[in-house]
Amino acid sequence: MNKQIFRIHRTRYVAMLAAMVLLVVGISSCGDDPEPVNEEEVITTLSVQLTPVGGGNIVSLRFQDLDGDGSGAPVKIVSGPLSQNKTYNAVITLLDESQSTPFDITSEVQEESEHHLFCFTVTGSNLIVTATDTDSKGLPIGLTSSWVTTSAGNAAVKIVLRHQFETKTGTCPGTGDTDVEVDFNVVVQ
Repeated sequence: MNKQIFRIHRTRYVAMLAAMVLLVVGISSCGDDPEPVNEEEVITTLSVQLTPVGGGNIVSLRFQDLDGDGSGAPVKIVSGPLSQNKTYNAVITLLDESQSTPFDITSEVQEESEHHLFCFTVTGSNLIVTATDTDSKGLPIGLTSSWVTTSAGNAAVKIVLRHQFETKTGTCPGTGDTDVEVDFNVVVQ
């Protein structure tokens, strides 16, 4: 009879030990919420610096919206006209200036280039914009681009940064979420 009692106690002990192990594992995993796979960036400022090939005036485009969807209106600045029949090398800079210390988002987008794509939509036949940088899969990014002007006139340029986690195809408009969307009106003269 003592062997039977011992077996019952041993069975209970093993069951209790297993339950305790499961409880400890369950409790320790509750405190470690998984990190989001890939969060969208907070972008308050988008700047484009256009440097003319062969010399000329640098043109800057700047969009800033420090309060996001708040009541303050965004500020857009175009520093001057583009010259006709000219090629410009463009570089985009992205900032999060919502905190007391601005944070440069550009390097983060570069590091996650396989999940980001700038889409450029031009209204007007006197300007062509083409991304010149690519990710490790050979798909365009758009942090750098070529802007080629032809004749004088007005053009509207929509710049959209698409966050395409695991869905990037390199074509616009493409899938994913919009990290930032800005329209600029430019003059070519």
